[in-house]
Amino acid sequence: MQEKKAIELASPRVRTSLRADVVWGSRVVSVGGGEPVRVQSMTNTDTEQAVETALQIKELALAGSEMVRITVNTPEAAQAVPYIREQLDRMGIDVPLIGDFHFNGHRLLSEFPDCAQALSKYRINPGNVGKGDKRDRQFGQMIEAAIRWNKAVRIGVNWGSLDQELLASMMDENSRRAQPWDAKPVMYEALITSAIESARRAVEMGLPAHQILLSCKVSGVRDLIAVYRELGQRCDYALHLGLTEAGMGTKGTVASAAALAVLLQEGIGDTIRVSLTPAPGESRTQEVVIASEILQSLGLRTFVPSVTACPGCGRTTSTTFQELTQQIDDFLRAQMPVWRERFPGVEHLKVAVMGCIVNGPGESKHADIGISLPGTGEAPAAPVFIDGEKRMTLRGENIAIDFQKVVEDYILQRFGAAAPTA
Repeated sequence: MQEKKAIELASPRVRTSLRADVVWGSRVVSVGGGEPVRVQSMTNTDTEQAVETALQIKELALAGSEMVRITVNTPEAAQAVPYIREQLDRMGIDVPLIGDFHFNGHRLLSEFPDCAQALSKYRINPGNVGKGDKRDRQFGQMIEAAIRWNKAVRIGVNWGSLDQELLASMMDENSRRAQPWDAKPVMYEALITSAIESARRAVEMGLPAHQILLSCKVSGVRDLIAVYRELGQRCDYALHLGLTEAGMGTKGTVASAAALAVLLQEGIGDTIRVSLTPAPGESRTQEVVIASEILQSLGLRTFVPSVTACPGCGRTTSTTFQELTQQIDDFLRAQMPVWRERFPGVEHLKVAVMGCIVNGPGESKHADIGISLPGTGEAPAAPVFIDGEKRMTLRGENIAIDFQKVVEDYILQRFGAAAPTA
């Protein structure tokens, strides 16, 4: 009988891409070329409202966004960009800013050099830089600005604003085939052609290839996977992933995770964004949390301590373990902006909050620190396991508060020694 091989962890494939450096001042965030997959987000404030925009960027950055895109659509917005950068620097928020340009970006970058300098990257949509003869000229003006100020460029094609002249030409060409394709594959081809041909023109003008990122965004999960698989084979530019208009709540979260997880596991993607529609009153940071969770669940990045929790069943006691799980998860996330500096390595911490005796002790032993709450009808005692060993049992009405204190003490003891000294 043939000897069985050990089952190995499913590791993502590696796609070789050029490394782009997103520069602002003396600081750099590198994208592609084997660097970690970066999390990106976008503000929904009016950029002309500089203070409001700077505060939202700060909120996104503290949540874990490594780059933030802002709309630059009017002269007033372009004038506000340097002030936004200045406010962020004063607050110690060193996240790079990406300018999102449509229709008039060529003029804004030319007329407002302070804006062009304050941004770290320009997003150019080749579908709306102009029509006819104006298209190449206005696209060229934006590339010239990137060359002049040494900025990275994302050429971002979107099927909602695809170059209609290119699409019409490719549809005509398709109609002359002996066996014409369906309309959707033609649209896929138009998206990819628009991105790659635009990048080629930028390189011909003098923009280094390693300063170019590409994206071909669509709103369908299977469409996105099909387009990016082909795009990844045809070029070695760094790629930005994301469903455009992913949707709200559960729909947007699931769709983004389904599409991005497949591509990332195949080694495709160097930056990601979850274009989630916030619920009324919901923080914009939710899109950052979901993007980070996608990368962390795939084992590609580690951002925050992980909390393992059971879903609950007839054995669990009311909502006690649910409330404790929520409290611990919120507590860990809220502390991370400070802990990243104070306790290096704390993001690798594993915590378990379990609801009853069936899987509770076992899962708690697998975690760095875990608690197994009493289930329905069980003794009101919650054993706490630290580094695989039972260390104490919590009792009474303050189990949640007591366990949070245990977690804090554990972090201080384990990770405090690694803290940088003044």
